[in-house]
Amino acid sequence: MENQKSSAKQVMINYGLYIGLASILINVINYAVGDVYRPHWIISVAGIVISIVLIVLALKKFKDGNEGLMSLSQALKVGLGASLISAIIVLIYMFAFSNFIEPDFYANMAEVAYQTNVVEKYPNMTDEQLEAARANVETFTSPGMNSAMILIFSLFFGFIISLIAGLIMKRTEEDR
Repeated sequence: MENQKSSAKQVMINYGLYIGLASILINVINYAVGDVYRPHWIISVAGIVISIVLIVLALKKFKDGNEGLMSLSQALKVGLGASLISAIIVLIYMFAFSNFIEPDFYANMAEVAYQTNVVEKYPNMTDEQLEAARANVETFTSPGMNSAMILIFSLFFGFIISLIAGLIMKRTEEDR
């Protein structure tokens, strides 16, 4: 049983690193092409597809190392563990990016979001409404809120993918 735990831990760490590094690579490419504030939809799709593939590969790796057996709870554990590790890696990258590479990142992101989602969509707002909307946008584009959303989304997405893949791939002693 101890071997299974260390195997699950190793798979979570390895694939969490892979997902995190792939996410960082996508963000660096996005920054290099100048779309950091208004990324193309293909960036999101690429990140999601890479995450799905790597979580499924993590579950397969765990199952192969466990004599072809994997319960749903083990699949969820491995998938959520890899997702958590990747989220932590991305949060570290975002901290470094927003403090050293692009120090005005959150202020610029707030301004782009404000212009795109408030000024352009609602041109007839009063000054009071515009100020309230700006405060709202700044709250939702703050480093803390961004970090929370990265963590929550990563875990939610990891749970859904692990659940679906785990249900498809699960095999227990009773199934033999």
